Amino acid sequence: MAPDTVSLRYFLVLAQELNFTRAAARIGIAQPALSARMRRLEAELGTSLLVRNTRSVVLTTAGAALAEAAPPALAALDRAWDTARNAGSGELGTLRIGYSLSTGAETAPALVDRLIRSSPGLEVGAVPMTTPEISPAVADGRIDAGITRGEQPGRGVRRFPLRRQRVGVQLAQDHPLAEHSEIEIADAAAYPVRLPDRAANPVIHDQLSALFRNTQPSPRFHTPAVSFDMSQRDLFDALTLAPSGEAAIAVAPAGITWRPLRGAPAMTIHLVLPRVQSPLHRRIRGIAKTLAHELHWLPD
Repeated sequence: MAPDTVSLRYFLVLAQELNFTRAAARIGIAQPALSARMRRLEAELGTSLLVRNTRSVVLTTAGAALAEAAPPALAALDRAWDTARNAGSGELGTLRIGYSLSTGAETAPALVDRLIRSSPGLEVGAVPMTTPEISPAVADGRIDAGITRGEQPGRGVRRFPLRRQRVGVQLAQDHPLAEHSEIEIADAAAYPVRLPDRAANPVIHDQLSALFRNTQPSPRFHTPAVSFDMSQRDLFDALTLAPSGEAAIAVAPAGITWRPLRGAPAMTIHLVLPRVQSPLHRRIRGIAKTLAHELHWLPD
């Protein structure tokens, strides 16, 4: 077996000092303990490393060779320990995040950027997914974490609030309601209302349609032919409204604006993690919590 690294490190101090008293004081142990360590090291190696007399210590040929070869070997070993510790704490490895397209405007990019900057050894990959796919993919390990809107169902996962947003409507800047800083739900119900396809996201579809449950007459709901249209072409008729969270402001195309709906409940964006969490998952959770606090995504 190779000698223990503690004895080897003690030997290197002694090789620099060439004096047992000074070396022992520098290390912080008694001189007899250092002498015993060196005798055991020589026995383990099967060769003499030191020539001792009452006044000095001289390195043998083997001792000089060890003094030259040991420092880079110990440095490599230290790097290996650091690598293992960093991997164990979630600072190294590959992180796969799935996010719904609706969270891709601000939330997902901000979290991915913070993860990359806080953990240079972590390789982060983010992929857009349909909302119903995300929780099952986290549960079975296809992805490490997910970002979704609403109280999405899912077994084998835990959801953590990441962001709460006001709910409003996207509309053309020349829409009759655009002149209001805040829109009454009943007023919005008088116009065609675009909702996401329920098959693609039943939770959000139901949450948004429920805003108009008590309005009379009921609004004319419709689902766009294109499930995610960044150009928002159907809103340019200056009639159609699209309920959405306030993050839509960041990606609204020219000619489209956003107004809050008075009295509408907030919409929650969640971080989805496995129910049984590794150090990597706990690190994601900690970074997400810090980011949400710094950006005021959640109420204090």
